[in-house]
Amino acid sequence: MSSLNLVPASVEDFRRRAAKRLPRTLFDYIDGGAGAEVTLHDNVRDFQKLRLSQRVMRDISDTRTDIDLLGEKLAMPVILAPVGMGGIMAHRAEVQAKRVADKFGIPFTLSTVAICPVDEVAAVSDTPFWFQLYMLRDRGVVLEMLQRAWDHGVRTLVFTVDLGVMGTRYRDIRNGMAGGASLWGKIRGGPVEYATHPHWLWNVALRGGPLKFGNIAKYAPSARSLPDFKTWVDSQFDPSVDWNDIAWLREQWKGKLVIKGVLDPQDALDARRVGADAIVVSNHGGRQLDGVASGATMLPQIADKIQGDVPLIVDGGVRSGQDVVKALALGAKAVMIGRPWIYALAAQGQAGLERMLALFKADMHTALGLSGYPLARDVDRGALLDHGKNLS
Repeated sequence: MSSLNLVPASVEDFRRRAAKRLPRTLFDYIDGGAGAEVTLHDNVRDFQKLRLSQRVMRDISDTRTDIDLLGEKLAMPVILAPVGMGGIMAHRAEVQAKRVADKFGIPFTLSTVAICPVDEVAAVSDTPFWFQLYMLRDRGVVLEMLQRAWDHGVRTLVFTVDLGVMGTRYRDIRNGMAGGASLWGKIRGGPVEYATHPHWLWNVALRGGPLKFGNIAKYAPSARSLPDFKTWVDSQFDPSVDWNDIAWLREQWKGKLVIKGVLDPQDALDARRVGADAIVVSNHGGRQLDGVASGATMLPQIADKIQGDVPLIVDGGVRSGQDVVKALALGAKAVMIGRPWIYALAAQGQAGLERMLALFKADMHTALGLSGYPLARDVDRGALLDHGKNLS
């Protein structure tokens, strides 16, 4: 017998509510992955497969979730990941997310292709946030964006390296986002779909503007719609980028440099060699190359290779505070969550995201206490049954 579902208790609950609130095209954009979505589902399943080791009769009267990362103190080892087009899923979503991140003492990462620009997010508070960037063909634009981020208090740059080629996303193709839809298809997927989602239509489409990629608007002055901006962004992705370009970036950026999109131990070593201050073990949330391994699978291999020289962050498939503890046990210093924070905002706005992060923290306290690790910073592979060897 199903419950009344009066109050969301998990990320999946927020996901279901977001699916009802958002036009189908938009929900599928954030919810979907590449190809048949094998990797997308493996990201979640591989964390689910891990078993924590329950330990009892230890002093757990003061469990603590705080950690130190890149010179910052985080109230829990969770970072809001960069999510493109966030502000079209909820009213000025990036601004709301920054407010909540500040309240919970964790970093928020603003995407290059966010709806809200860096200055609008910076105006929320004096608390620094992180900024995510791609290597664009026009290096002058890259330098300008770096300077603008620095001028608005950003000191940690998250540089995404796994987008040299765009992944093939079946849901976006089926929904007409990649073009090819008939006239009726465009009407059905646009005005008709929007009209059947009045909450989104009123709060986002009509009252959430301007709906454009705020950080790149000045570089695409002829763009009049989100598809126009997307065309410009796609034309700027540079498939020739290699580690020499990252070394150049390291010379330009004065703050902390986090390399996001590493899934191979040798790539992790290369990222360390060119000066990365941290590495995000990631397959882009299963949105790029379907069939690759999950972050949970590759994290311990990369951790063994890096040997603690560079902090590791993992994203993809983290859906609870228990998953956070499992990630720490596998060798991560922290996790990034993307879809969960968008689901929560789309479902219930700022209050929804506050509730979701509170659930994460409560889950962490439970998992830390019952696995015998009062301090999050002390979690190691001993927190996993058979040290995680059941992940295969």
